Amino acid sequence: MLKTTHTLVVALTIFGGNPCRATESSPAETPGVSGNVLLADGAAKKLVAAARAGDVDAIKALLAQGADINARVSIGLNALLAARLSGRQDTYDFLIQMGADASVPMPAPERLTDGLLARSFDPKSPGAAVLVARDGKILYAKGYGLADVEHQVPITPATKFRIGSITKQFTAAAVLRLQEAGRLRVTDQLAQYYPEFPRGKEVTLRHLLTHTSGIHDYTRQPDLATLVRNPTTTAALIASIEKFPFDFSPGAKWSYSNSGYVLLGDIVTRASGENYGDYLQHTFFGPLGMTATGVYHNDMPPAGGAVGYSYAQGAFSPAPDWNKTWSGGAGSLYTTVGDLFRWNEGVFGHRVLNADSLTAAFTPIATANNPDAKLDGGYGFGWEIERFRGVREISHGGGFPGFCAGLLRLPEQNFTVVVLTNAMPPKAGDPIKLAEDIAEFYLGTILPPRPAPIASHPASPAALAAIAGRYAIGNGILAVTTTGSRAFAQATGSLTHEILPKSETEFFFKDVDVQLIFVKDANGKVTAVVKHQNGMTTPMSRLPDVAEVTLDDSQTDPLLGEYAYGPDRSLTVTREAGRLFFQLTGRPKFELGATSDTEFFVRLVEVRFTFVKNADGRVTSVILHQGGKDREFPKVK
Repeated sequence: MLKTTHTLVVALTIFGGNPCRATESSPAETPGVSGNVLLADGAAKKLVAAARAGDVDAIKALLAQGADINARVSIGLNALLAARLSGRQDTYDFLIQMGADASVPMPAPERLTDGLLARSFDPKSPGAAVLVARDGKILYAKGYGLADVEHQVPITPATKFRIGSITKQFTAAAVLRLQEAGRLRVTDQLAQYYPEFPRGKEVTLRHLLTHTSGIHDYTRQPDLATLVRNPTTTAALIASIEKFPFDFSPGAKWSYSNSGYVLLGDIVTRASGENYGDYLQHTFFGPLGMTATGVYHNDMPPAGGAVGYSYAQGAFSPAPDWNKTWSGGAGSLYTTVGDLFRWNEGVFGHRVLNADSLTAAFTPIATANNPDAKLDGGYGFGWEIERFRGVREISHGGGFPGFCAGLLRLPEQNFTVVVLTNAMPPKAGDPIKLAEDIAEFYLGTILPPRPAPIASHPASPAALAAIAGRYAIGNGILAVTTTGSRAFAQATGSLTHEILPKSETEFFFKDVDVQLIFVKDANGKVTAVVKHQNGMTTPMSRLPDVAEVTLDDSQTDPLLGEYAYGPDRSLTVTREAGRLFFQLTGRPKFELGATSDTEFFVRLVEVRFTFVKNADGRVTSVILHQGGKDREFPKVK
């Protein structure tokens, strides 16, 4: 639901935002939505992609090969214009020195946006609705692809999408509105609403709003994909949440938890005396003119709604139609791009909350794993606060099987971008990243330039070997690998990025503004890494090293095949170029590493597999170990 890492179960199943990120990549490919869209055959496209990324070395190599420095791609950009839009001042200066023509006019932002989106979404496949607005005026609104592939229904700005965790800001706003009315306080103890809830006197509504309660995220249940096929009740869902042990003491850490927002949605009902959806309707939707927004009911889907699809291995298929009674205040809403525009205008126009409530909502929480949280970096009450191109960005993503969404606001520029898609993960990548690309088309020439790139310095083989390993980041993993003299980093649900050394312990991402500082103990062993990104500081502890072994094809042949995971779903184990992967039906692939010929681990999530053999040595089942639970699935093919 958020631009953070999630465990395997969340990445494969529920309402999170990280599933919206592409997961199939290799170190050699160019990360990022625009880079992948623009980087095709032709030196001009490669020059533009390199200029957007600020990769001067790549530009030099292309020019040395005879590329035309002023050549333009079909949407009208050349390398110089791309560097200017992306705030790459050093790249712009270099291109000028090399003879680039500064008189070429900048294409209209609408042309750039349409060109990007038309290349991102196939007209015969699931797609997206996109809206751009500034100063309360809609500048661009258009649909791409199909809302319903079977019936060839096109997506339009009026198409309704399920928005997953963008729901959380509506829930948070409802809590704050009830506080303004004196119906509750964010300092209230959870025990005031649920007297029997374990440790309820230690948890406050503020903890729930900021994901610092320590209450275990129910979406991380190994059997969730089966459970959510059938309806539940809020009372039953909360009763199940009560049974989970706490992940940490309330207030000690930040860890994204849908459980907290399920509780908050029910607290809105209790404090207001109205059904959650009814309260939102008369408090927000009606007054703001949001006529196409509501709580999604599987038995009564709204007219004009998009069908959700899964995207894996280059193909789309219908996504599981999970029952939204499992979402509540964490992710149950549907809406349109136009209604989210009206919502943003209401929020930032002080028609939803008063100034004090907004200040509280937009102030990131500081915790032990983000002690330096400031106004410009972290998570507030249902909104994520970051820095983009030197200005404040307030946003949130949302996603679950079939849908991914992004709502972005640059408040200083009164600028909104909405991206709603009906596939998970969307072929074009993270909707928030796509929204930021679009923001640069409209504002790139007036936003502050990006900082000059950090100079890279050689790192010794010993230094590279020392940092290789897996690090716990949120509920997921950051895997650092090395190949020869190069190092790469990949977080759960994200692309692989090359990291370059600034020193023996300081590294930075080649193509995004992220820095990693590796921490050593008294014996010189790397025990942790600290990530710096968008004003946020995130320490990550190193996970125990795994004694990985190399298996030949004859040893992995017996493992290949399908295992019965649940109704209409299977777990498939495949091998590609000697590498072993597993995949749930309709979900992305995850690579496996071996510790023996029957014991395997997942590189990017804390999950292990044990393959079970009979007396004849034939594999009959696989046991999945996750979260202290073991589940066995028989081999069927």
